[in-house]
Amino acid sequence: MSAAGTPRYRPLAFGVTRAHLRPGEGGVHYLRAEQDLQPPAQHMTERLVHWATQDPDRLLIARREKRADGSTGDWQRITYGQALAAARSIGQALVDRGLSAERPVAILSENGLEHALLALGCLYAGVPHCPVSPAYSTISQDFDKLRHVLRTLTPGLVFASDAARYGKAIAATVPADVEVVLAAGDLPGRTVTPWRGMLDTEPTTVDAAMQAIGPDTITKFLFTSGSTKLPKGVINTHRMWCANQQQMRQSMPVLTEEPPVLVDWLPWNHTFGGNHNVGLVLTNGGTLYVDDGKPTPALMAETLRNLREIAPTVYFNVPTGFEAIAHAMKSDAALRRNLLSRVRMFFYAGAALGQPVWDLLHEVQEAELGERIVMGTGLGMTESSPFAIFITNPQVRSGDIGLPCPGMELKLVPVDGKTEVRYKGPNITPGYWRAPEATAEAFDEEGFFRTGDAVCWIDESNHHLGLRFDGRIAEDFKLATGTFVSVGPLRAKIIAAGAPYVQDAVVTGENRNEVGALLIPTPKVRQLAGLDDGASLQQVLESAPVQAHFRKVADELARAATGSATRVARLHLLHEPPSIDKGEVTDKGSINQRAVLHHRAALVQAFHEERLPLTVKPQGTAA
Repeated sequence: MSAAGTPRYRPLAFGVTRAHLRPGEGGVHYLRAEQDLQPPAQHMTERLVHWATQDPDRLLIARREKRADGSTGDWQRITYGQALAAARSIGQALVDRGLSAERPVAILSENGLEHALLALGCLYAGVPHCPVSPAYSTISQDFDKLRHVLRTLTPGLVFASDAARYGKAIAATVPADVEVVLAAGDLPGRTVTPWRGMLDTEPTTVDAAMQAIGPDTITKFLFTSGSTKLPKGVINTHRMWCANQQQMRQSMPVLTEEPPVLVDWLPWNHTFGGNHNVGLVLTNGGTLYVDDGKPTPALMAETLRNLREIAPTVYFNVPTGFEAIAHAMKSDAALRRNLLSRVRMFFYAGAALGQPVWDLLHEVQEAELGERIVMGTGLGMTESSPFAIFITNPQVRSGDIGLPCPGMELKLVPVDGKTEVRYKGPNITPGYWRAPEATAEAFDEEGFFRTGDAVCWIDESNHHLGLRFDGRIAEDFKLATGTFVSVGPLRAKIIAAGAPYVQDAVVTGENRNEVGALLIPTPKVRQLAGLDDGASLQQVLESAPVQAHFRKVADELARAATGSATRVARLHLLHEPPSIDKGEVTDKGSINQRAVLHHRAALVQAFHEERLPLTVKPQGTAA
């Protein structure tokens, strides 16, 4: 703390701190940054060529060697010069095959070096690619979403990093006349192309293909996670990606002050990892250390190992990851020392970050450094490349998102008592691949993209402070009394009250008399139960200590309620995890409220009819 009691932060510049606000008709308002967007690159391949020419020995990407037993070894490194040489060879192989937007490349792989080089080869040749969620191949039992993705794309080539992991999915979904390239293994009964053959292709005409790339050339297709419907393929162009990277540079000047160093696990089939983070490294001449960890009990140790060794300059994660890191730093001096040594900004997205986690991070930082690290955040989506809105100052509270990035205009539209935010700008997708009806529905009469996100002002008397996230329009509902329930803020309160034992909450009660919540517990709930490791999750949740704790949580929420729309009348502890196949959870671990409510409608009905075990209620109400 400073002498005046105001928290002191490690210096961080903010690019957008003021905005123009103008009124429209019917209560609509338009908001844009005061500063204009500076000219972006024409296509992302320019950045690869630039850095490879200027500093070919600079490290672009590294990943620890994967051993046969599943452990990881030393870092394997690829420089910018090596990456460009590989991209030209791979790009030539793609040109030779006549691949295009009509016959793109589908990638079945986790983040990895071959995945990265193939994506760069696609960029260099002007051939679109689609990194497909690994869960569709490795966790799904029916392969329905993978089948839908491939049917939508009609790929001319499918790459898989490992035959052992992806062979069953390929056999079930990839037509026999589609070429399969494998980085490791073989597929009995099917002719495949070895990865080495792509790298050994002699570049001849690929440079001409690269020169033909323009702003409207498609770089990739990224599929939405889907809720109650099948995923949609979001078209990503070079114009979108390049404009968004320039918007990020102007909103987050820290990216331009030194080449960024990232230690990152976020999956490349999502826009946060694949566009935002890979893009900022490539644009700004940075280095990406691929983290094979993940914020799960089985993989978090690998993330912590990497952060003890590699000091990032900016660090990105989802709320569950920051929660695990915050608790680990309390007792791990090596982790604190290295992670905090040069990091200029933390940044979270994907879900709400509970205030208790935020407070713990700041507590650890102040103890180690005598100052705090700014927690950056904002709002965006796959359709906006994704960066759209970013905070304006260090004094960030949970829920603050800030002002639009340069070059974007927001349309603030009253909808059912809330305010929907809509987007227009060069970073917005032209639509969904081979889905004209869905594309038409996504844009309003003025060409603004309908996000479905609700916002409100941080301070109605000062619009320069920006916006707060106010939930999803589609998630909000009415009780039987006609009272509106604002799901986003209520969900955040429930998660905060249940911390650190609640990962997420699904709010229920539409057309019913009372609000309820389905709770997804964190692994820490096992510590609360005090049972041995062999106990099932249901046994853990049924234990007396866990039940007693959540009755206290229910009481705390009841005391904080201000009316029927904010009073949580019952909590149910889910022992069956959310399903990826059903779209209830994404690769990043965020929960899709609508999908959970849709697929568990019978459970929700039993819950509200008080026929469901593992349900707790505030004291003074019937059990």
